[in-house]
Amino acid sequence: MKLIVQIPCYNEAETLARTVEDLPRSLEGFSSVETLVIDDGSTDGTAEIARQLGVDHVIRYPRHRGLAIAFATGLRAALEQGADVIVNTDGDHQYQGESIRELIGPILRGEADMVVGDRQVQKIAHFSRTKKFLQRFGSWVVRWTSGTEVADATSGFRAVSREAALQLTIFTNYTYTLETIIQAGKKGLTVMSVPVKTNEMYRESRLIRSVPRYLVSSGATILRIFLMYEPLRVFSLLSSAPFAIGLALLIRYAYFYWIGQGAGHVQSVIVGSALGILAFLMFLLGLLSDLTGRNRRLAEEILYRIRRTELDRPRS
Repeated sequence: MKLIVQIPCYNEAETLARTVEDLPRSLEGFSSVETLVIDDGSTDGTAEIARQLGVDHVIRYPRHRGLAIAFATGLRAALEQGADVIVNTDGDHQYQGESIRELIGPILRGEADMVVGDRQVQKIAHFSRTKKFLQRFGSWVVRWTSGTEVADATSGFRAVSREAALQLTIFTNYTYTLETIIQAGKKGLTVMSVPVKTNEMYRESRLIRSVPRYLVSSGATILRIFLMYEPLRVFSLLSSAPFAIGLALLIRYAYFYWIGQGAGHVQSVIVGSALGILAFLMFLLGLLSDLTGRNRRLAEEILYRIRRTELDRPRS
């Protein structure tokens, strides 16, 4: 079996050496352990440093394309190199390499398809109260949305089996962390968490430069994925408010009409009817989206089978 540790990087020249040197060179259960660096348009020579460090595979984009695209590129490249398990870690040396053993354990034992490292954020001293709250709240939202029990949804330290990697399709450009968990949960993959160790902070996060921007981007990602997999549920929930208000207004009019005062409350009929039509249209949109989602899932299944056929084909 082969393990490939991928490291998406953007201007990580100062910390990449620590990250690579901390990675295990051999692990029980694997005949080979290789490293893969995806340089996402760095301007500080990250790719050159990776080659000097003896990284097995280096991919470089000429311009910055985003963390999610770098992650997806790494998955595809690792699969092409024959990886049976893929571990993703950050280039800023946030995670300790020795924790990879705990991370891959559930996959080797056949207990999980994806394992996410739990940083135990509440114990990290340099995380602000705001960041801890956002992490806890975001993880709760992802658990509720995905139906998984992931403790630290924003952790980039994770392991995926070959089978799981073949099924994941990244749609966003911002961050893969939330999307992959939600997608895995909706596809019926088993996702687990294990405690992992972290190092001292070497630099501020480049992903969370602005808390409001991060909240908007993460919220949009969660909503987009949820709409993709549960559109009827979302639109049914959204349509329930105008339906309830419209129904209440119509009942109100019926009451006044019954007691002989209906002439003065015609506006209740107009507004109630408009809200009822709006609720019906929203529900209808949910039905159409659900049908579209079913077609998309068929397309994803076809894509999965194509990937599997291409990657499992013997090389000449």
